[in-house]
Amino acid sequence: MFSRLRKDFDAVFTRDPAARSRIEILTSYPGLHALWFYRISHWLWTHGFLRFARFVSHIGRILSGIEIHPGARIGPGLFIDHGMGVVIGETAEVGANATLYHGVTLGGTSWNKGKRHPTLEDDVVVGAGAKILGPITIGARTRIGANAVVVKSVPPDSVVVGIPGRVTARKDTARMVQYINGSIHSLDLEHGSIPDVTGRALHHLADRIARLEGMMAVTPPSITPEETWFYTI
Repeated sequence: MFSRLRKDFDAVFTRDPAARSRIEILTSYPGLHALWFYRISHWLWTHGFLRFARFVSHIGRILSGIEIHPGARIGPGLFIDHGMGVVIGETAEVGANATLYHGVTLGGTSWNKGKRHPTLEDDVVVGAGAKILGPITIGARTRIGANAVVVKSVPPDSVVVGIPGRVTARKDTARMVQYINGSIHSLDLEHGSIPDVTGRALHHLADRIARLEGMMAVTPPSITPEETWFYTI
């Protein structure tokens, strides 16, 4: 557990350029505080102290504004940036080095006791306000655009936008490796850099209408003065 706590701490330095010192991170990052409360409550949950685990989780929610159920499974290196309003459900699973921005929900869509929350594989980035709902899987290295609502599984290396979320691009993994502070990382944090799906669809629709109008254009027929009133109505 202490190894994971250290990786959670280091993840802030790696992915937040605003982080200036370890003291600042330790005292002023609610995402890190919520995650550490989760680590403690999850240990209690897995060892049978269910009520105490929920109480510890509740204290973490009060202090950070982030709700993580102690039954969730979260890998090392999760970074919750800003964090206010983040909700992670009981059967959610989050892989290593994931990044969640504020307002993200990993929610369930069923009252069944079984698996009902999403699974995020390694290196997934979820933009601000996005909702991922149901027992679906988000493939590794996928980027979920801000405010997307994802209700279907997504393959690895995808970009997902819209309501409901649609895969609009597949990333070139050969271009994803970047150097940050001397270390190699494959994360793509550009959750605001997403395709304009609606604008592109409207552009294609306007082009198609213009072509159809050109195909249907005909020379007006010759009409008599008596028939002019009919065509001017």
